[in-house]
Amino acid sequence: MAGSVEKPLLAVISQGCSANFGDGEKIARLFEDDYRIVFGMSQLNDENRECETPAAFVLNVCTVKGNAGALKLLREAINSAPHAKLFITGCAPKDFREEASKISDKVLYTSLKDLHANYNTSLRGARATKQSTDTLRENPLIGIVNIEEGCLDACAYCSTRLVKGRLHSYPATDLVQQVKNLVEDGCVEIQLTGQDCGCYGFDFGSNLAELVQQILADVPGDYKLRLGMGNPRHMLQYLDGIIDCFKDERVYKFIHLPVQSGSNDVLYAMNRKHSVQDYIDLADAINRQFPLFTLSTDLIVGFPGESERDFQDTLDLLEKTRPTVCNITRFVARPNTPAYNIAGSVPDEIKHQRSATLAEAFQRIAAENNSRWIGEKETVTIEKPGYRKGTYIARNAAYRPVAIANKTPLKPGERFTVTITAAEPFALIGTIS
Repeated sequence: MAGSVEKPLLAVISQGCSANFGDGEKIARLFEDDYRIVFGMSQLNDENRECETPAAFVLNVCTVKGNAGALKLLREAINSAPHAKLFITGCAPKDFREEASKISDKVLYTSLKDLHANYNTSLRGARATKQSTDTLRENPLIGIVNIEEGCLDACAYCSTRLVKGRLHSYPATDLVQQVKNLVEDGCVEIQLTGQDCGCYGFDFGSNLAELVQQILADVPGDYKLRLGMGNPRHMLQYLDGIIDCFKDERVYKFIHLPVQSGSNDVLYAMNRKHSVQDYIDLADAINRQFPLFTLSTDLIVGFPGESERDFQDTLDLLEKTRPTVCNITRFVARPNTPAYNIAGSVPDEIKHQRSATLAEAFQRIAAENNSRWIGEKETVTIEKPGYRKGTYIARNAAYRPVAIANKTPLKPGERFTVTITAAEPFALIGTIS
């Protein structure tokens, strides 16, 4: 008797950015007629699931901060299922493949594009159209919509562009329909994502603000949009338009603008095309409009040639723009990138010192930012259970995580009014009103 229980098990495991997770879900939908799908290693070990060895893995890897995390994932997959098929996709540049080959010679490298072309045509035929329904998701309440692939920059340290290439934006009409399908299927959060959402549409005369306004106009419903990362130089070109988008209550008051350094000299060496002032202007314009806005940024310490003065400039920028989310990375030279051969390497000891100093300053700023929420009444959406029994993580209008303790079980997707009673650097503490 045929049935889903007879299908072999496929584990799709994604790392890194939401764009990678969006691709992972698309890959899962390509295989769902022929496999039972689980997402992530944790689902393989779920206490509610009988122990079963996957027949295959799709490892959708991220190597932005180096190869170690992706190589560890490969080893874990091999150890858990030595005879399973191994497919690797995502950001897997040449140097990663060379290291991975020392672990296993049975890895098959592929891409979402190749899977669409080959798997659909060779194995599934007419059934391939089913994947467009977007019903298989890692989180049933969150819809990830990849709006573009690639970028218009050539940052000296970046290996992702070696894999993803130049900007390719997806048609707005297709994206609007995708969002509509997801909202109708019960999603309460839609994440618009890509390698650089800031330059979305530049290849056909549009931009991110125009896409968002089209979605808001054409997709009714009780949902929220979260905008993906955008490089400052692109966002500046339509700043007024993006601010107008944030005025709609269906758009999270959150933006990710990676500045990377507070020194113009270091930005120049990185081949970043924005200035420090560009980033300041963006942050100031948004914060003036929305005082409790969540500004997120990225900072790299220890880039070749970074002096103490350069690092102090980065600290000063942190104090001036006061982001509430900050991803701090110690520079790692990636083979085949221009930065790999730049002179003036910073010793690891100094990288660690600067990283620790930056993290300490950021956590103080984040705690101060979050303390401004104390006393506010907020409508929040439950996202997931917390680490401690009886606790839950919710999101408020600025995409801040809100920790809630409640004796009665709460379900993801439920909405409550809470009073913010305390704040930590990485979360708000709320009580259901």
